[in-house]
Amino acid sequence: MAAASYLAVPAASFAGEVLDRVTASVGNVAITASDVQKEYRLERFLDGQWPAPAPDAGAIADVRERLTRQILLSPEETSEGGDQAESEKAAAERLAALRKSFAHPEDFQAALHGLGMTESQVLAHIAQQERLLRVIDQRLRPVAAPSQQEVSDYYQQVLVPEFQKKNPGVAAPPLSEVENQIRKVLTEKRINELLDQWIEELKPTSRVRFHSFEEGR
Repeated sequence: MAAASYLAVPAASFAGEVLDRVTASVGNVAITASDVQKEYRLERFLDGQWPAPAPDAGAIADVRERLTRQILLSPEETSEGGDQAESEKAAAERLAALRKSFAHPEDFQAALHGLGMTESQVLAHIAQQERLLRVIDQRLRPVAAPSQQEVSDYYQQVLVPEFQKKNPGVAAPPLSEVENQIRKVLTEKRINELLDQWIEELKPTSRVRFHSFEEGR
């Protein structure tokens, strides 16, 4: 989750040197440039990309947006309560799989050292992610199911043309065979749309502000 601190003063400087920069704020919570960099490196680590490749400006902006969302949704996690036991179990399984992706145990430990985090800190981060995902799923999935007409339209307008483009002369599978797949695609798409709407509704009341990454230089 967001490595954010309470906003007491602007990014501090000493003898003309900027120690860190606030790149966004959510109410009284600040997201600094170092928070964004650390989160980027952690995301890459969790995705199995280590050492983390150098980020471009777009990647950094995306990470800042995700940190903002995490802060905005954290009260929902507390009020609705994700399943603690299930989240911790899923987090432990994910971390175990990640550990196995490294050729040697010492490589995994070296990566943790490079992150500046302990295994327990990474585990807690993943568990918090899992709780938030469960809150989002519980809130939005019940209202995200597509209608039969939407499924049929997707089949006719998207799936069949794409299938025939990739497989000239081959008949597309009947709707009955791919309906569940289509429903899953449309449901996930709708959940993402509803989440975007939810976040935009939360931003004004939470006093979200974004600052240039160049400010303070």
